[in-house]
Amino acid sequence: MSTTASRAAHVAAPHSPATSSPGPHPAAGWRLRFAVLALIWGFSFLFIKVGTEGFAPLQVTLGRVACGAAVLLAVLAVKRQRLPRSARTWGHLAVAALFLNALPFSLFAFAELTIPSTLAGICNATSPLWGMALSVVALSEDRPTRRRVAGLGVGFLGVLTVLGAWQGFAGTDLTGTAMALGASLCYPIGWIYVRRTLGSSQDSHLSVSSAQLLLATAQLAVVTPLFTSAPTAFPLWPVLSVIALGALGTGIAFLLQYGLVAEIGPTTAQMVTYFIPVIATAAGVALLGEQLGWNTPVGALIVLAGAALTQSSPRRAARSSVVASGPGRSGARPHATEQPESASCADVSPAAPLVVPDTGAAAPTPDAALAGEAPDRR
Repeated sequence: MSTTASRAAHVAAPHSPATSSPGPHPAAGWRLRFAVLALIWGFSFLFIKVGTEGFAPLQVTLGRVACGAAVLLAVLAVKRQRLPRSARTWGHLAVAALFLNALPFSLFAFAELTIPSTLAGICNATSPLWGMALSVVALSEDRPTRRRVAGLGVGFLGVLTVLGAWQGFAGTDLTGTAMALGASLCYPIGWIYVRRTLGSSQDSHLSVSSAQLLLATAQLAVVTPLFTSAPTAFPLWPVLSVIALGALGTGIAFLLQYGLVAEIGPTTAQMVTYFIPVIATAAGVALLGEQLGWNTPVGALIVLAGAALTQSSPRRAARSSVVASGPGRSGARPHATEQPESASCADVSPAAPLVVPDTGAAAPTPDAALAGEAPDRR
């Protein structure tokens, strides 16, 4: 996911039918995977809620990252790739694991002890808003436009609508909501840190993310026994929820995400962001019987509209840089062709994720994909 803060000089790639053709992938194939990815991430908040009915929040999070790490390590072994060797990379990934996995996952689990999964899913959608606000401070090259500033204001108006601010936040657990919003804030902090420290890493996305989840597992394995006691029972549904949360939401979803980015480009792939709170809300209401006031869906729509504005800017033609795959580097970015306007670097806020990833994987910043992934095919 990482990319350097300053973009490399853009050069035009030779335009040829072989590189500009849409490719053999049928549209139905990527749309099905897109739908599966949205469902997995949307149901993650339900899995957290059910998991916390049988285990402490830190135990749910530990099981989650452990299962996710197991999936990615298995794929890493099948592809015969290796974990990063640089001590510097591992040091930076330890920080990334804290802000992208251990801390936000734990905060969401604690939050869902007192707030419904529907509200947690909506709070998760505020990550692009936090990202836009932080990028203005932390990334000097990311200058806010009027549209993005307006999106920030619209988004936080949506948050106030969800919380029922005009009613004095009555019926809303402010501590739990603050935890969920804090979890969403952790993601852009982690993305910006990775962008500024691991931009020159030559390791594959799979290798880096596997190492990151290993470190998150180690962090939680140390902390969890200090604050929780060993579970005395292992109820079926909470156990299955934790396994699904990790293996699907933090493992398989990562692989689906990068398959989509490589096939259809980052601009279309990031649209999964806008389906996650919708699915989380539907799952919470239909399967958990959570109550839904009128302000929750209305506020969610306002949040999503604001998030969309913060990730947009006037379109302009852009040329992608050509990134050569290193020898023997499985998973390296392919050579890029000249991209259409819809995939230009201006279309996505540099500090915002391709998606609001519930994986917390260290890879999804738009610049990384735009530097050499396949062009958008919408």
